[in-house]
Amino acid sequence: MHTFPIKPTTIILAVILMLFSSGSTSFALENDPSAGAMVADTVLARPMGIATTIVGTVLFVVSSPFSALGGNLKTAYTKLIKEPFIFSFKRPLGEF
Repeated sequence: MHTFPIKPTTIILAVILMLFSSGSTSFALENDPSAGAMVADTVLARPMGIATTIVGTVLFVVSSPFSALGGNLKTAYTKLIKEPFIFSFKRPLGEF
């Protein structure tokens, strides 16, 4: 019989799924985010949002000549820089 070793990434993924599943019911029942939602936001969502903002800024700079020629420079700015920035820095902790 084969045994499958549990890798640390599997454990981390399981913990993340448990945090998000427990937080979803609290969002439906109350306005205040739970501690689990705040932890998940601090540990996962905010760093991912910051990374998305940085990558989006680089992509915007690279694609801006093409966006300008296509007439959608403002849309590219909004989608690649503004929305990730708002998600990362301007929303309350624990509110997705």
